[in-house]
Amino acid sequence: MATTTGLMTVEQYHELPETGPFYYELHRGELVQVSRPKLKHIRIQDRIRMMLDKVFGKHGKVIVELPFRALPEHELRVADVAYVTRARWEEAGDDDLFGAPDLTIEVLSPSNTATEINEKIALCLGNGCSEFWVVDPRLCVVQVSTPDGITRTYRLGESIPLRLAGNQDLKVDSIFRDE
Repeated sequence: MATTTGLMTVEQYHELPETGPFYYELHRGELVQVSRPKLKHIRIQDRIRMMLDKVFGKHGKVIVELPFRALPEHELRVADVAYVTRARWEEAGDDDLFGAPDLTIEVLSPSNTATEINEKIALCLGNGCSEFWVVDPRLCVVQVSTPDGITRTYRLGESIPLRLAGNQDLKVDSIFRDE
């Protein structure tokens, strides 16, 4: 493992060896161990990716487990699911996306804390993200936050308006149940 004094940079992070049942993110220059997702989590990620790809596919990329650098030097996070416009995708480098994805989606895991999620929401919305979704598989709800400070909760039986895709919407039920 690379040794550092002080805050670790993203360049130093990229020198770390691959890991097994977990990976690391870089939060404010500190390494944070993150567990790899379980199958239920992966199924929800994939379901969201497939649905959003049908809507956004011509205009950009929908990616699962996308690394991004919301801030240039000491932050490297991973979005469970992300949408990035085609122009941003094409100008991205080979290592990481600079700035937060246009749409960032976090599927909650038992290990997530409220503080961690709230920090990630603020980080993303303050650095280029238009919408941040928190998908809660236990409660079957989706919270959608926007840079103007508004958060709306969508429940089973409701639809999430896809503001980045005009007048289309996504049924909450389709996120949690195979249709």
